Amino acid sequence: MNVLVVQEDPHVAGFIKRGLEAEGFAVLTACDGAEGLKLSRSLDFELIVLDLSLPTVTGEEILARLRTSGSCVPVIVLAAQDEVADRVAMLNAGADDYLSRPCDFDELLARIRARLRTADQTASTTITQGRVTIDLNTRQAHIGGRSVELSAREFALLETLMHHSGQVLSQPQLLNQVWGYDRDPSSNVVEVYVGYLRKKLERDVVETVRGAGYRFRG
Repeated sequence: MNVLVVQEDPHVAGFIKRGLEAEGFAVLTACDGAEGLKLSRSLDFELIVLDLSLPTVTGEEILARLRTSGSCVPVIVLAAQDEVADRVAMLNAGADDYLSRPCDFDELLARIRARLRTADQTASTTITQGRVTIDLNTRQAHIGGRSVELSAREFALLETLMHHSGQVLSQPQLLNQVWGYDRDPSSNVVEVYVGYLRKKLERDVVETVRGAGYRFRG
């Protein structure tokens, strides 16, 4: 697996590179935005770890150019900011995951592996996480071999949670990704639809993380 790490601090870049190489990844690093953008366009990578605070070309600009060009390579953003608004903005801009710095390497490694699994599953039109399988073409869901009828919105919510399996998604993130901007952030619609999924699947499939949001457990 080829991974590109674009990180302003060469010591941090080297630390991530050594850690990933010890896990069997092939890693290239860039400490400058222009170099990172050039590498991302000229070579094939399965995943990019992208710092936002970069000289010459910002991480936001690199992400925007990748998505504008049609690239679907998974991008995990590393950023000093840890506000909900910042995370939502980057996810809406096309990032696949978001970690605040400094981050634990084991968590970064787990996020990388999760994104790569999701990329493989998306390519096959089905996503399987634990007991649950969904088919993106037929819009059908199964749990433990049992077929489950879901409404279009229920399926969209389940798909979003499964794409971020193991990751806590806040209510504003889910409102943005599933319902768009036309919903009041104070609405309890996310809670209501999580309840629908729990009734139709199994209660422990979606976990409530108090004060933070919801996490798919499968």
